Amino acid sequence: MKNVIILGASGNIAKHVIAILSRKEDINLTLFLRNKNRLRDKEISKSSIIEGDVLNYDQLKEAIKGQDIVYANLAGDLEAMAKNIVKAMKETGVKRIIFICSIGIYDDPVRSVLKPYRKAADVIEASDLEYTILRPTWFTNANEVDYEITRKGEPEKGSVISQKSLAAFISKIIESPNNYVRENLGINKPNS
Repeated sequence: MKNVIILGASGNIAKHVIAILSRKEDINLTLFLRNKNRLRDKEISKSSIIEGDVLNYDQLKEAIKGQDIVYANLAGDLEAMAKNIVKAMKETGVKRIIFICSIGIYDDPVRSVLKPYRKAADVIEASDLEYTILRPTWFTNANEVDYEITRKGEPEKGSVISQKSLAAFISKIIESPNNYVRENLGINKPNS
């Protein structure tokens, strides 16, 4: 049985991941978010729900304790959040994290809107965690699962990816957490 916590569980991508993982018998889901009233799906009935803020270190550390995998799907002060997550994971002995960033964080110069994502990625990469950083292209609501990945240092491809595609890849990593360890991956719809 894998214990998986989703930080930012009310986000659109997280909702798709929850829909996939809630059908898996070998996964215990914990949903961490600021306002539990933002969760409306029937899939959450088997999940533990914790209201909290990633910027509140004590709440975060308590929520991460006992987890096997942390999936972070966040917005806001990403660098501070990443620092809290790394510290909490280190102190609780949790090693595996999937962290969502953005396409374009390694462009030179980095666009100002992407700097928080870059700083968060730098914090995660500097840690000794077993991370997978994902850098998706812009999201669509298309009802499809079609994606390709690029590794850090390779030219990023594509311009879009469906939320369902990103959620399918995240779920695949959670189901096989030994894959894509300490990798920083771009993800997009092929030929987009």
